[in-house]
Amino acid sequence: MTNPLLQTEGLPAFSDIRPEHVEPALKTVLAENRAIVDAVTSETAEASWETVVLPIELMDHRLARTWSPASHLNAVVNNAELRDVYNRCLPLLSDYQTEIGQNEALYHAYRRVAQRDNLDPVQRKVVEDALRDFRLSGVALDAADKERFREIMQRLSVLSARFEEHVLDATNAWSLHIRDAAELAGLPEANQARARAEAEQRDEDGWILTLDFPTFHAVMSQAENRQLREAFYRAWVTRASDQASASDSWDNAPVMDEIVLLRQEAARLVGLDSYAAYSLVPKMARDPAEVVAFLEKLAARSRPAAARDMAALEAFAGQTLEAWDVAFYAERLRRKTHAISDEELRPWFPVERVMAGLFQLVEKLFSIRVELLEDVQSWHDDVRYYRITDAAGSDRGGFYTDLYARAHKRGGAWMDDCIGRVDVCGRHVLPVAHLVCNFMPPVNGRPALLSHDEVLTLFHEFGHTLHHLLTRIGYPSVAGINGVAWDAVELPSQFMENFAWDRSVLKSMTGHFETDEPLPDDLLGRLLGSRNFMSGMQMVRQLEFALFDFRLHSMDPPPQGEDILALLADVRHEVAVVPYPSFNRFANSFSHIFGGGYAAGYYSYKWAEVLSADAFSAFEENPDGLFGGDAGNRFLKEILEVGGSVDALTAFVNFRGREPKIDALLRHSGIGSEEQATAA
Repeated sequence: MTNPLLQTEGLPAFSDIRPEHVEPALKTVLAENRAIVDAVTSETAEASWETVVLPIELMDHRLARTWSPASHLNAVVNNAELRDVYNRCLPLLSDYQTEIGQNEALYHAYRRVAQRDNLDPVQRKVVEDALRDFRLSGVALDAADKERFREIMQRLSVLSARFEEHVLDATNAWSLHIRDAAELAGLPEANQARARAEAEQRDEDGWILTLDFPTFHAVMSQAENRQLREAFYRAWVTRASDQASASDSWDNAPVMDEIVLLRQEAARLVGLDSYAAYSLVPKMARDPAEVVAFLEKLAARSRPAAARDMAALEAFAGQTLEAWDVAFYAERLRRKTHAISDEELRPWFPVERVMAGLFQLVEKLFSIRVELLEDVQSWHDDVRYYRITDAAGSDRGGFYTDLYARAHKRGGAWMDDCIGRVDVCGRHVLPVAHLVCNFMPPVNGRPALLSHDEVLTLFHEFGHTLHHLLTRIGYPSVAGINGVAWDAVELPSQFMENFAWDRSVLKSMTGHFETDEPLPDDLLGRLLGSRNFMSGMQMVRQLEFALFDFRLHSMDPPPQGEDILALLADVRHEVAVVPYPSFNRFANSFSHIFGGGYAAGYYSYKWAEVLSADAFSAFEENPDGLFGGDAGNRFLKEILEVGGSVDALTAFVNFRGREPKIDALLRHSGIGSEEQATAA
């Protein structure tokens, strides 16, 4: 039987992939890749772009194409059999990656290629990135240290997956059975209907509320029952911790301790003072001091606004607020101040209408067309597949959407690489992406209805999707999001969010799910007027996460156990305005830094938001409006199409004509510009 993970043409055959296919496919490709490395590093091989770099680029693409579907399925349709084989494969993959990174013969072959004067700028970027990654993999270490580095990388791959699994299992395990309808007062009708359906599915009476994010958010912002809000808050912030009511085997504290120690040891092995310094080598920021100064400056500018926000909330509530009260009273104050609420807006944002408006927007901006394709294999009935073509009618790639929350699917929202672009050696492969969210699914015949925050999330992830799909670069390692400095990779995603606040865009993508009537002007005006509502609190919340992450990975030795909690408490004392209870164990479910790629990099969201706000201001400055002039075409050509083939700062300057400034971010956040602060 043919292994579907080994096919190299067309889209992945998702419905044919079984857990038993994963390990054999991975082992096959790893063996083939090792043979390629042996061939390009043989004593008789010439060290040129064509004989060294291109074969490595193509073999890396083949590995990514094989592993990506398996990794994706583990995230969106997780089950015991798939999880087991996925975890068995992680050490194989880690060992291989470290082996390649520490291969001295391959490293020296790349060095010889780098000395050639016939490389064009994109080729030189590919080679320089590779040489940097060799050094970060410990290529210069002695045999004993190389082996220790390999052991660390293997163990970290296992621990990161375990962290994610603990969060997923703890989330899936928790539910609350409600038998009295009065306890659900204020909870939107759609959430109540979903909870009743869950109870019926379990052959129970009443309502069963689960801990998926759409339910959690609805309870925290809408439920009048304070005890219900507290119960959900406690369940959410104690997931995978010693404070949770679920299994102790899911406590992530030991996992976190080991992760930060191993990261620090790996950094030390390659001659860097901390994992924070290690993480910055391929980023825009030059050193840890620059990142800390950036975050602390932004915090100093933002905290007074956040304190005013919190004071206004407590004055409105007429009481001192606990953490589980904040979202509830914020929603009510928003209704009073701006006469608007998420639930009032939802009927105007049916997901299909929003998607159509989003596609119309990018057609205006970038002269592309998005169309739904039928009969494409997928992993779930909710999944859709879309093709993108350009103004000339040429295919540019495609993407899957998986928009709704369900059991055994990782929480959050993300874009991931399904297939990368290739255009070398007569091989032409178009890029494909996964766009994943966790919105509340359709209920009782009603379509999925989005809050405006969820619209922002969709625009954000679609920005990543465009970055991956619209690249013109043919070398996989610098095509699309590959090779982009991590603290610049959020630029296109956060840039796209700005359009979800534009009046004309909002009018085009809204229509009442029953009447198709566009969003009324008065309601639209109230939504736009609420843009900076509680923006100070939102800003310091992100800075809290970023400072905790960066300081955690800067300390030598890294904190352990209670010291991690103490570090988080210190950061909160410095920047936060919301009171946190002693049982809060947020760090135990902070998957971005312990399970994902944001370790010592969470600051990237704010760093890139400076870039994105400044980039969007180029559109705002256009006298003919957002869609006048050539700003969209320049953003396409200087940011999206170049992928990682151009240094991130250079790409920004090529688009904007100057280096980035922080003023647009502060203005969009309602905090004020540098000049205004100085004058005050």
